[in-house]
Amino acid sequence: MTRLSSLASLKVPLGGQEIELQQIDFDGGGMSLLRTRIREKSRFTIFDIDPLTAEAWGQALLDWARSQPRG
Repeated sequence: MTRLSSLASLKVPLGGQEIELQQIDFDGGGMSLLRTRIREKSRFTIFDIDPLTAEAWGQALLDWARSQPRG
C-alpha cells in the first residue's frame, strides 16, 4: 500500500487556488516522490515529481521570489 504524508497546504490569495504538497512512499521501497495537488474550484491538477526535479523547481521558485520587490 502506498503511504501519503501531508507536507504543506497553501492558499493562493489572489486566485483562491489551494495547493497541497504530499510525500509518496511506496511499500516496495525505492524513491519517494513529491505530489503536488492544485485545486481550482472543482478542477484538480495532480502531478508527482522526483527529488531532483523538486530541487530544481524549488530553486527556480526561490530565485524568482528573491528577485521581486518587497512592499
